[in-house]
Amino acid sequence: MSETSVPPVARRSTPVPSGSDGTVPSAAGSDTDAPSAADAGVPNAARLTAAQRNAVAELLRVSPIADELGRRFARAGHELHLVGGSVRDALLGRLGNDLDFCTDAHPDQTIKIVKGWAESIWETGREFGTIGAQRDGLRLEITTFRAEAYDRVTRNPVVQYGTDLADDLKRRDFTINAMAVSLPDHRFTDPYGGLADLAARLIRTPGTPQESFGDDPLRMLRAARFAAQLGFTVEPAARAAMAAMAGDLDRITAERIRDEFSKLLCGAEPVTGLRLLVDSGLADRFLPELSGLKLEIDEHAQHKDVYEHTLTVVNNAVALERADPETTGPDLVLRLAALMHDVGKPATKAVGPDGRVSFHHHEMVGARLTKQRMKALRYPKDVTAQVVDLVALHLRFYGYGRGEWTDSAVRRYVTDAGDLLSRLHKLTRSDCTTRNRRKARQLSEDYDALEERIARIQADEDLARVRPDLDGNAIMELLGVPPGPVVGRAWRHLKELRLERGPLDRDEAEAELRRWAREQGITD
Repeated sequence: MSETSVPPVARRSTPVPSGSDGTVPSAAGSDTDAPSAADAGVPNAARLTAAQRNAVAELLRVSPIADELGRRFARAGHELHLVGGSVRDALLGRLGNDLDFCTDAHPDQTIKIVKGWAESIWETGREFGTIGAQRDGLRLEITTFRAEAYDRVTRNPVVQYGTDLADDLKRRDFTINAMAVSLPDHRFTDPYGGLADLAARLIRTPGTPQESFGDDPLRMLRAARFAAQLGFTVEPAARAAMAAMAGDLDRITAERIRDEFSKLLCGAEPVTGLRLLVDSGLADRFLPELSGLKLEIDEHAQHKDVYEHTLTVVNNAVALERADPETTGPDLVLRLAALMHDVGKPATKAVGPDGRVSFHHHEMVGARLTKQRMKALRYPKDVTAQVVDLVALHLRFYGYGRGEWTDSAVRRYVTDAGDLLSRLHKLTRSDCTTRNRRKARQLSEDYDALEERIARIQADEDLARVRPDLDGNAIMELLGVPPGPVVGRAWRHLKELRLERGPLDRDEAEAELRRWAREQGITD
């Protein structure tokens, strides 16, 4: 076990550079910053290791809560270590407000130690040995050392408390998550070479991949998730085990698969993770529609199959999402819609007499398949409804450039999209993957024109909330009818008129209502 003492340093209230060259280096071992004189002649790997260990100390130093908590545990006769993703993210220079700790103290002892110091305490993870606490805006999760066993039938481990840090680190999923910083003395522990793997941007299991994935098959999906989040590479032995053991993922609940997959899709490089899921066969276990796209030819871009087209659309959507100044973070709904937008193509593929491939109505078939898949993965109803609507609407724009759209068609486009309009703009633009520059430019210009037209009409009408020119009370009064189905039918008729012709004045709306009522036999 590698243990290195990192000397404590004076506390400051703001972050300071932590590397010996005045920077916090990336995990990739980038050497773009000139080394200082003190580093002259020192191999880059050794310099990187020292700088990254210093980065941990610096990040802890500017957040005194961790050391403060460590001293409380020490006074009570217990150990406390910053572990897992918190150490990994500290080394990457991206430590957030959620900190993970492990300790030899049991939950009751942990509660006693933090009571009166923490601003709030929660026990939702108590059965797994975890106590949560909050202090000065930091969320802390403190878990008793674990040395759990798995029954290799279900996802849930048989929780057993461990006796030391070594047991706890041994059970962790990947080497980059099996490092610890002891508190308050800042001793760094790395028994499985996680620091070297972090520098090499490598995802590797502490023990054999077969043993690790056999204990918990969800770790295979987590490997793909970390590849997407961090842009790391999964080592060949682990990739081979993922392919050989993909069927073990069937032991995992849909909810847990959904959560890991959503994190993957919201990663910095989701396509990296998606390719790994397909290549390993993991996608076939919970998202076979994605693998099913691989052999389908896309009539819009014959140089690609639909699978490659789909991955390009996902990348395009991520780029547009990041370019939007109103975006606050990864948009799961948009990314799911980009991923699923063409899943209806395999079922609708047809070859015409001229040999051309078509996928008529694939957007509607795709919307149905998307709903089924998202329901199977237990996505919330509101998320499912939004993604399904985007899939159904993603082809609506095509044809606009031929000059066939009236103002009525524009109103319907906006009304049907509703709150999804901004996402639909991004999805539609992302769907243009043609290499024909003239065609790509024309599609972009056409969509620019549509957005400008929407803005012009929006300036005169509230397109986001198109409603009839007469409300239900006015309808009942004019027709002399009580509340009921007739009022609803009349309301929908007036809304259709509003979409078709734009706002009507009061007299015109009343005349149209009376005419409709006569035609329906409601009035004489």
